[in-house]
Amino acid sequence: MVGAAPKLRADDRADRTPSGRHGRALRAGLISTLVPLSLTLVQCGKAPDPAALAANSQANVQVVAKTNSQTANARVAGGDTFEDRFPAPQFKERFPSASEGFLQRQMSDFSPKRAVQRQGPEQAPYKVASLEPQVPYKRPAREDLTTLVSMKSSAFPYFGNNPASDAPFLNISKGDRRGHRSYSGRVYWQDETYSDSRVLVHVPEHFDLRKPGVIVVFFHGNGATLERDVRDRQMVPKQITDSGANAILLAPQMAVDAADSSAGKFWQPGGFKRFMAESADHLARLTGDPSSARAFANMPIVIVGYSGGFLPTAWSLEVGGISDRVRGVVLLDAVYGEMDKFASWIENHRSGFFVSAYTRYTARRDRELMSMLRQKGIGVAEDMEGPLRPGSVVFVETGEGITHRDYVTRAWTRDPLKDVLVKMAATPSLALTRVASTNP
Repeated sequence: MVGAAPKLRADDRADRTPSGRHGRALRAGLISTLVPLSLTLVQCGKAPDPAALAANSQANVQVVAKTNSQTANARVAGGDTFEDRFPAPQFKERFPSASEGFLQRQMSDFSPKRAVQRQGPEQAPYKVASLEPQVPYKRPAREDLTTLVSMKSSAFPYFGNNPASDAPFLNISKGDRRGHRSYSGRVYWQDETYSDSRVLVHVPEHFDLRKPGVIVVFFHGNGATLERDVRDRQMVPKQITDSGANAILLAPQMAVDAADSSAGKFWQPGGFKRFMAESADHLARLTGDPSSARAFANMPIVIVGYSGGFLPTAWSLEVGGISDRVRGVVLLDAVYGEMDKFASWIENHRSGFFVSAYTRYTARRDRELMSMLRQKGIGVAEDMEGPLRPGSVVFVETGEGITHRDYVTRAWTRDPLKDVLVKMAATPSLALTRVASTNP
């Protein structure tokens, strides 16, 4: 009891000091905060009072309205209106000027996009089963190759003799110019008519060097060029492609747009052989495999002569040096002479075939050649209905309405070159299936 009184007096003195007054204020504030909080915690387990919620909601609306009104007034006062922040679009913004344009869209832009499925880390990796250990090889697709290639061994330029007269081919001169006087008496100058060494080369997209194939050599007629006539008007490359045969085209430029059938370098012994050897190198490079030159150099040949192309055809068979590689000869209204050369090749190459289609312009000479062959005991057919076989000799006379000018595209049938190649490819005879094979 004695010690208690002094302690009370000490606390009383502490409360009267400034620090004591500050402590009492803290305690009073803490009590005023905790008491409402304790009442709220007591009400946590009870449903909210609807009347209280309505009153709070009304109060909130009034507060928000008051706040928005104050904000709007502030913006009006400061000039920051709705029109200032979101101005109406101008005409130039909705419609582009002449130097602008609308964004072009495709139909694919409006199609639903397929969702990309990603494998999550939680999924186990898997493998796709396959019946083959690897993807089979497929030859890459390519388009038809049609181009012009200059070759030294092509028909022209030619500075040798004309074997018919044993005189120089260029038999006329005027100043520095040299030319040839044709059988008709007309003069053609070397720099204009006999200087084009180009060859039209055509490789169909389906050509496959690994399969049996054939090289078609086309000698065009008088008054022709490779682009205008052989390619575009007579459509020789297209006929070869459309046939489906495993065939390649070589068409040397003869006398350029002239009424002249001169054979040029094909008059020379071995001239056709040199031409085919050089062609093999070019074909190997054009097809992308320089090592394939040997395969092209051994490939069988079919010679097609149209109109004045009979002359280089006959001399290539007679002195060309590779007549054994020639498995077929096709003459399109082209027997204007040299019957002895054609008859000799037919007689000595019974494994090949010979076809001559003719109009009234060459009918007399075709009948003369048929007579020569029959005298040699060689059978002759006079229609193209049957298949082409080794040793086939066929003469086909075409009727009225078939013109000489259109004979390469319309003879006994439309696209006669295509028809010949189709018959070659379809024959069951082994000798011709080695010549041409349809693309599977």
